Amino acid sequence: MRVMMGAGVLNSLAHELDEVGLERVLVLCSPHQEDLGHAVARIIGERAVGVYPHAQMHVPVETATAARERARELGADGCVAVGGGSAIGLGKAIALEHELKIVAVPTTYAGSEMTPVWGLTESGRKRTGRDRRVLPASVLYDPELTLTLSPSLTSTSGMNAIAHAVEALYAPDTAPIINLMAQEGVQALAAALPAIVADGADILARAEAQYGAWLCGACLGATTMSLHHKLCHVLGGALDLPHADTHTVVLPHVLAYNLPSAPEARAALGQALYTREDPSVVLWELSRSLQTPQSLRDLGMKEESIDDIVEATLASPYANPREVTSDGLTGLLRRAWAGEAPVG
Repeated sequence: MRVMMGAGVLNSLAHELDEVGLERVLVLCSPHQEDLGHAVARIIGERAVGVYPHAQMHVPVETATAARERARELGADGCVAVGGGSAIGLGKAIALEHELKIVAVPTTYAGSEMTPVWGLTESGRKRTGRDRRVLPASVLYDPELTLTLSPSLTSTSGMNAIAHAVEALYAPDTAPIINLMAQEGVQALAAALPAIVADGADILARAEAQYGAWLCGACLGATTMSLHHKLCHVLGGALDLPHADTHTVVLPHVLAYNLPSAPEARAALGQALYTREDPSVVLWELSRSLQTPQSLRDLGMKEESIDDIVEATLASPYANPREVTSDGLTGLLRRAWAGEAPVG
């Protein structure tokens, strides 16, 4: 895949379509970014066969089916996905069915544009998988497109990206180069996010956050997901909790659970965060300083849902450095639900 970074690279979009070999593209975005979607279509010109502004969080299968049909009707040979994980996820759903190429233009820091991971939600369950067909052919990181991103979305999407790198550090198929990329990604985001929240116009900090998101997303794309991602997928699919917020709340608690069984990952995170303290507590304190949501309760989860989430998570466990037990997962979720400090 091709990756371009820098202020103003959106203006190179037409050239990227030439490089990828696309002639008829459907622009995908969420409803609140429809104006941006049309602006992107104008940059493309006559090669934009339409704008589909209906991307939704967790990619409901009904939305994916409608988008696939629209792409087929218009004779699209590719998609330009503009936005965060919802738009890019919708592009992946289309590519999975029709094998169309994707050009991604991220406007958040989640990093899903760097992975071959797709997800679809149906009847309250989110299915995920890996397929090289859904990996974007090109990604344009333009920090100018993130200038209107709110402090809350900036923080939660950045913490979401950090979660990708964290799990890559203790994945069963990690590697030395992944370790280095994960450390660099965490370090970049941990420095950039407070700077952006302090000054939303800091274009250099926003570019640094995109750099971190690129690295963290690439780490997730190259390794196997573990408990954190499994749990967040279950929470999102079953309860329709906001994606990035859920990752932000859950990450420190899963990290506290796993790090006693992953000493090398703990050491790597300590280096990335410049600390000898427990990295799970450091990340929890970072998220608090960014004024992100601190509990699953704040996101709308009811306490009585905990047992159902535990059961669904244990039904198809991911590889994980520490055995996931019902008691351990229940305690983790209760702390995350209540907004308590993470405990290993």
